[in-house]
Amino acid sequence: MDFTVIIPARMASSRLPDKPLADIAGLPMVVRVAQRAAQSQARKVVVAADDERIVAACQAHGVGAILTRQDHVSGSDRLAEACQLLGLDADALVVNVQGDEPLIPPELINDVARVLAERPEASMGTAAHAIRDLSDFTNPNVVKVVMDARQMALYFSRAPIPWWRDGHTSEGFQALPSPAPLRHIGIYSYRASFLQQFPQLPPAPIETLESLEQLRALWHGHRIAVHVTGAAPGLGVDTPEDLARVRRLLSA
Repeated sequence: MDFTVIIPARMASSRLPDKPLADIAGLPMVVRVAQRAAQSQARKVVVAADDERIVAACQAHGVGAILTRQDHVSGSDRLAEACQLLGLDADALVVNVQGDEPLIPPELINDVARVLAERPEASMGTAAHAIRDLSDFTNPNVVKVVMDARQMALYFSRAPIPWWRDGHTSEGFQALPSPAPLRHIGIYSYRASFLQQFPQLPPAPIETLESLEQLRALWHGHRIAVHVTGAAPGLGVDTPEDLARVRRLLSA
C-alpha cells in the first residue's frame, strides 16, 4: 500500500492562536502530529502550511513541509494545492491528518488509507467508532455517520442518527439504540484526482446546513468508504484546556 500523508496547518485559530506551534513536551504540536504519522506505513509525510514559521519549525525538526497559499477557504483546498506542489499522480492515495491530533494512532492512518485502496468505487475514505455515551449521541458537536451494508456512508449529521423512533420520549432519549450509533472521526483518505476536483464542486445545501464539508461529496454522488475502528482516537486539541491535557499526557 502506497500513500502520502498531508497535514494541513494554518496559524489562524479563534480558540487557540498559533496552534500549530503550541509547545507540547518540547516540540511544536504540528511536529508531534508529523512524528505520529511517520510511524504509519506512509511513503511520505508532509506538512502543508500557510505560514513560513510553521515550515521553519518543521524543517528544524526534520519534518517535510511546503508553503501553501493563505487564502484557502478549507483544508481540502490546501490539500489540493499540496498535491500539485508535490507532483502526485492522479491515482495517488492521500491521507489528510489534522494538524491538531498529536495522539493520533498510526494504525488508524493505515486503516483509512487501506479502506480506500480496497474500494475502487469510492472517492474518499474515513473512519468511525461506536458511541457508548448517550450524551455523545445527542451532542451536536459530535458528528454521527450511518452506513449501508457495504460500509459506505449514507449520511453524516450533527443530529442523533439513526433516529431511534421507539426510544425517544417527551424527555428525549433515555438509552442508546442497538446496534450502537457511530461517531465520525475526522480523518480522510482521497485519490489525488478527486482532491483536485473536490474544491471545484459547488457547495451543497446540506453541507451548508450541517456545516460538514464531507456532505458535498455525497451530494454530488461520490462514495465515502468507512473504516469502523474499535476504539476512539487520542485527544485532539481545539481549546487551551485540550492543550493542557495533552501536555500532561505526553510529559508523563
